[in-house]
Amino acid sequence: MKNRPAYTARMTFESPLGPLLLARTDAGLAGAWFEGQKDHPGTIAAPERDDDPLLNEAARQLTDYWAGQRRHFDLALDLHGTPFQLDVWRALLAVQAGQTQSYGEIARCIGTPAAVRAVGAAVGRNPVSVVVPCHRIIGRDGSLTGYAGGLHRKTALLKLEGILS
Repeated sequence: MKNRPAYTARMTFESPLGPLLLARTDAGLAGAWFEGQKDHPGTIAAPERDDDPLLNEAARQLTDYWAGQRRHFDLALDLHGTPFQLDVWRALLAVQAGQTQSYGEIARCIGTPAAVRAVGAAVGRNPVSVVVPCHRIIGRDGSLTGYAGGLHRKTALLKLEGILS
């Protein structure tokens, strides 16, 4: 990723869907990537901090999410991207657990109804998996289109939220 945020700490969280690299800046959670995920940043030049309060809170909330005890995350976020990407990622945050939206609906939501493909690209570049719920975005026909973390993870997340049986 060009122009990486100034990460101040990182930790690896063992999720039911595989290791999740969490990274933060002074302002908030800036990354959550599954191992092997497309656009995974690789090595982050920040100290491994298993004692970091924000990263521990993120891990706790993710644990609660996977246990079915949390449907919404309450974490300070520090998202870094283009203005268009930031608009898309903010729109993703409005899609509640148990709901889905299409890429076209997100495009209309941010005022760019013709930019469906650009929305798809921005969704795919979401740096904070699960917390910024890009897994809730599906094709217009209801199909489970791509997911940077792998379709098996998208399917598992949607099943956890009761969207898929």
